[in-house]
Amino acid sequence: MDNSGCIKNLMQKNIVIAVGCTEPVAVALCVAKAKEILEEEVKEIHLSLSKNIIKNAMGVGIPGTGMIGLPIAVALGVVCGDPSKNLQVLDDAKQNVDKAKQWLDNHCIDIQPAKTDEKLYIQCTAKGENSYAKATIARIHTNFIHIEKDGKILFSQECCSENDSCSEDDILNSLNARMIWDYASEEPIENLAWIEDTVTLNAKCSEESLKGEFGLQIGKKLFNSWDKNIRNEIIARTCAASDARMDGITLPIYSNSGSGNQGITCTLPVYYYGVKRNSQKEEIIRALTLSHLMSIYIKSKIGRLSALCGIVNASMGAASGITYLAGGSFNQMCYAINNMINTITGMVCDGAKPSCALKISAGLNSAFDSVMLAMNDIVVDSTDGIAETDIDKSIEDVGKIGRYGMDTMDDLVLEIMTNKNCTGK
Repeated sequence: MDNSGCIKNLMQKNIVIAVGCTEPVAVALCVAKAKEILEEEVKEIHLSLSKNIIKNAMGVGIPGTGMIGLPIAVALGVVCGDPSKNLQVLDDAKQNVDKAKQWLDNHCIDIQPAKTDEKLYIQCTAKGENSYAKATIARIHTNFIHIEKDGKILFSQECCSENDSCSEDDILNSLNARMIWDYASEEPIENLAWIEDTVTLNAKCSEESLKGEFGLQIGKKLFNSWDKNIRNEIIARTCAASDARMDGITLPIYSNSGSGNQGITCTLPVYYYGVKRNSQKEEIIRALTLSHLMSIYIKSKIGRLSALCGIVNASMGAASGITYLAGGSFNQMCYAINNMINTITGMVCDGAKPSCALKISAGLNSAFDSVMLAMNDIVVDSTDGIAETDIDKSIEDVGKIGRYGMDTMDDLVLEIMTNKNCTGK
């Protein structure tokens, strides 16, 4: 496959449709697979989960249920989960929520932290009257690495590290910011046209949110604020999609790097900015490509799940696309990213929940400020903070902080989340 084809393949693997927050959905997928292999009524579910999975599944709404957390996601995986649907495994949740609640009332779910260094790890053991089945997902939300029944291994593969020789990692390791800019700017438009599909679904989620009362309603309140300007409207529409998604709306969205919020952040601000500028359709498609691919590139340095919030890389992707639409150069895009690196690096992930929309607002405000400076050829000095003159080295540094520097932060955040006294508003 040529380099252009590899990049397109990389993007299509990392920009996929999901219904609901991807961590509890991935757990439901694993449960559904174990149930499928068991081939009898499920009596018990035993889960071994990495701390990042636990953290991201505790407080988020599960589509179509009006409930939060893992137990209902697990029950839905048992009663209606279809593993062939991957991250759309819960698209029938709304019709089966009563059945799932009934299953919950009469069956056992055991959840334990996994003893693993993998950030994304899900092992499900489904027990029936006569048999058991085990399924394991690791590294990527849909990546099954082990399936067995009654001790007989049906499928097994190495849980490859994120620096292995897989084709996806090969292209990620060869990518740099210049290649990403050139691909988005010069690739024949017919090879990029598919990225427009991400707008259709993600914008529909935003529009539905603005009609109702989802999550913290930051999108709706900002959209209806008396001092709304173009920037605020763009951020409002983006946050609204997150409000709805985190509250459990059943609409599908396009995710980026395993995260719906990252997919929303890479898509909507770039699209709406282009609309406001009366940009040509081709310009918007190229800017969306740049946004999504830059986010994938930066996220690959940080790791699929991390104590560093995914809005960091996604809003840097959005800043790249906005710079392109504003008529900026490659250097000005680099300036915008470096300005952001010295602003929002360190934003902590404290799980998926309604207030993620607030983090999108913070990330996008930083993006607009950083682009404004960049378009005036203003960039943080290389003597400031962690930013370096070489943009790819700056991105590597962000990755080091997210991948290695914040490991103890993950433990501390999870400890706080699981031991706090929740008394409501």
